[in-house]
Amino acid sequence: MSKIPEISVEELKAKIERKDPFVLLDVREMEEHQEARIPGSVLIPLGELPQRVEEIDSAVEVVVHCRSGGRSAQATEFLCSRGYKAVNVAGGILAWAQRVDPTLTLGPGNSCRRS
Repeated sequence: MSKIPEISVEELKAKIERKDPFVLLDVREMEEHQEARIPGSVLIPLGELPQRVEEIDSAVEVVVHCRSGGRSAQATEFLCSRGYKAVNVAGGILAWAQRVDPTLTLGPGNSCRRS
C-alpha cells in the first residue's frame, strides 16, 4: 500500500483562512458530526462514500477528516484510487480540538484517547 497523503490541522486551518478552493469531507457518522464539526465540512459517512462519491467535486482538492485519522485515511485512499486529489487530516477532529479550536466540545465517545 502506498503512503496516504496527509496534512496537519494547522495546514488545514491555513487553507481555510486563505479561502483555498477545496472540499472538507467529514467521513464520521451523523451523530458524531452533529456533536462537533469543523466549520464548512460536508458529511458523507465512510460506509456511504462508495455510493455517494459522485457528490464530491473532483475539480478541487478533497481534504478528508474523521475522529482521529483512521477512517479518513481509508476514505483518502479510496478517493485517490478514483482519480481525486485527496489528503487525510492527520489526527482528525481530535487534533483540531487540541491544537486549533480548544472551544470545540467532543462527546464522551470522542475523547482525546486514541483507540
